[in-house]
Amino acid sequence: MRLDKYLKVSRLIKRRTIANEVCDAKHVMVNGKVARASYDVKIGDIIEIQMGENLLKAEVLLVSEHATKNDAGLMYKIL
Repeated sequence: MRLDKYLKVSRLIKRRTIANEVCDAKHVMVNGKVARASYDVKIGDIIEIQMGENLLKAEVLLVSEHATKNDAGLMYKIL
């Protein structure tokens, strides 16, 4: 699954267009490297999102095309 779509489905970022813009601005790193929105997310990847002064670091536990509001939190683990 594409990185921008994963960020939206997992609800780490509210909208896919915003996820795309954050990736384009090079504020998202996967496994220590700057990642583009088209990056293919895999289980075990470590995603770091820099939003202003806030840094969010999460490990991918599940990749799913659709997730309910309750299941979205099961897709990652905050580190």
